[in-house]
Amino acid sequence: MSLQNIPTIETNRLVLRGPEASDYPNFKATFSSYRARFMGGPLNTYEAWMLYAAEIGHWQIHGFGMWMIHDKITDETYGMAGGWMPAGWPEKEIAWIIWPDAAGHGYALEATHAARSYYYAQQGWDGAVSYIDPKNLDSIRLAERLGATKDKSAKTIDGNDAVYRHPTPAALKDSQIAHGIEMEISHYADPLFKPKGWAID
Repeated sequence: MSLQNIPTIETNRLVLRGPEASDYPNFKATFSSYRARFMGGPLNTYEAWMLYAAEIGHWQIHGFGMWMIHDKITDETYGMAGGWMPAGWPEKEIAWIIWPDAAGHGYALEATHAARSYYYAQQGWDGAVSYIDPKNLDSIRLAERLGATKDKSAKTIDGNDAVYRHPTPAALKDSQIAHGIEMEISHYADPLFKPKGWAID
C-alpha cells in the first residue's frame, strides 16, 4: 500500500492519516526522550530515523500500520496509533504513542478506538493484542479502558512484555465496553471536563 493509498480516519476531534516527512521531527523528539523508555528508547538519531522509515514501510509490506494523530482544527500532531506487526510479533498489535505535551487529553483513547474499529470493520480483523512493558502503567490503564484484558497464556515477544488481548468485534458490538469508551471520549471532548484521578494516555 503506497502512502497515497493509506486511508484517512476522522473522529470528533482528530484526523488519523499516514505518516509524512513533515511529521518526523515530533516523532524523533519523542523517541529520543525518556517518554520512549518502554518502547526500546531513548533512541539515537539513526535509530529514530530507521524506526520512522519502518513505520512508513510497514504500510507497504502489510497493508496496515500506524497513523499520525492530528488535531482536526489545528492540524497539530499528537502522536501515533494503529496496527503493528514487525518481524517476530506473534500477533497483530494495536499500538500507540502520544507526544509528552499532548498526554492527558484522551487522544490515545480516541485514536486507538477509531483505529481498532477500522481494522475490525474494514480489514476483517477478528481480534488484536497490545504488547506492553509491565512497568508502563499508563498504557496498561489505556488498554484496560479499551476493554483489553491480560492474557497470561499468550505468546509474548521476548518474555519481558505483558500481553493484553482486545475484545473481538462480536464482543464489542453494542456492548457496555463500547458505550463506555464512547462516553469517555465525549467527556474529554467537552471543554468543561477536567478529569481528576483518571488514567492518562
